[in-house]
Amino acid sequence: MTISMYQAAIPVSLHALNNLIGILEKGATYADTKKIEPSVLLNSRLYPDMFPLSRQVQIACDIVNRGAARLAGTEAPQFEDNETTFEQLIERIQKTVSHLNTFQPEQIDGSQERTITLQIRDNTLSFQGMQFLLYFVLPNLYFHVTTAYDILRHCGVELGKRDFLGQI
Repeated sequence: MTISMYQAAIPVSLHALNNLIGILEKGATYADTKKIEPSVLLNSRLYPDMFPLSRQVQIACDIVNRGAARLAGTEAPQFEDNETTFEQLIERIQKTVSHLNTFQPEQIDGSQERTITLQIRDNTLSFQGMQFLLYFVLPNLYFHVTTAYDILRHCGVELGKRDFLGQI
C-alpha cells in the first residue's frame, strides 16, 4: 500500500490540530478551576527565549495552512496573530481545520516533485513537495503542538500522552 501526499498531509494535520483543541480546552478549564488568569498560561514559555503558548498555537496553524496551500498551488488564508484568549486560539484552530477540509486529494496528490521555495528571514529555502511536507511542514507542526502541550503541562495542567495522541 502506498500513501498519498494528501493522506500524509491533511488527515495527519487535522488529527494534530483537533488534539490541540482538546489540550487548550483542558488548559482553559484548569485556569478556571484554579482561579488562574488565563493570560498567565497563554503567555507562559518553557524558556525566556522561546515563544509563549499563544504563539506556538498560531505557528502550528500557519505552518499547515501555508503548507497545504503551497502543495496545492493555492493561497493560504492570513490571520492577524491577535488572539488573547483560549477561546480565540481554539477558534483559530477551527478556522485552520475548516481551511484544510476544503482540499481534495487531487489538489495535493502528485505534488511530491513540485518545487516549493520559501523566504525565511534572510534565507531562501527550496524543497521538492515530498521533502517540504516530510522534513519541514510536519516536523514544524509537531514541534509547535508538542511545545504548546509542554507549556501547559509545565504549568500544572493534567495532560497525558493520550491528550497529545488523541483517538487513533
